[in-house]
Amino acid sequence: MTGPDKDSLFPLEHHNKLCFLKNLIKSDNIEVGDYTYYDDLVDVKNFMKNVKYHFEFTGDKLIIGKFCMIASGVSFIMNGANHLTDAISAYPFAIFGNGWEKAMEGREYPVKGDTVIGHDVWIGHNATIMAGIEIGNGAIIAANATVVKDVEPYSIVGGNPAREIRKRFPDKEIEQLQELKWWNWEIEKITKNLKALTGKNITALDS
Repeated sequence: MTGPDKDSLFPLEHHNKLCFLKNLIKSDNIEVGDYTYYDDLVDVKNFMKNVKYHFEFTGDKLIIGKFCMIASGVSFIMNGANHLTDAISAYPFAIFGNGWEKAMEGREYPVKGDTVIGHDVWIGHNATIMAGIEIGNGAIIAANATVVKDVEPYSIVGGNPAREIRKRFPDKEIEQLQELKWWNWEIEKITKNLKALTGKNITALDS
């Protein structure tokens, strides 16, 4: 056996509240890696409702790596939610027309780039990820956290705004894991290394 079928929508038999997310996504502006799952308390289709203000004309992408774990209620606030912050008023006059059409002439709403989630990232219940954020490989986002700045690889963050609580491993071991990139191994090799991957000794991994 080499693990569950990565192309299955519902990898757990008789359980439709957890899905392999890439098999649910229909948007060209969302990319999801193999084995990343989304677990919803009600309906996995809620994931798309929680990717908010993701308008095609904005052009930004939500990119999620492999083997990520995304809990129920996680929200991604995309660039379509941005307003002017350096003007006297943040109000979006132009969208209402009727003589206000030209309010944004010579100006553009801020776009902070793609939202990028690395590999093996755990995002806890009800967390919120703001537009343009990059979350490093192996990071853990605590439940109810609001992430407003980039998250370092293999760090644990929590709170509103989210702050680093601690690193999961010493810096040298984080460097080793970043170089190892186990999530890119063939699934047979990952299966062979399951005991090591669920342990604490990096040197036990068959690299």
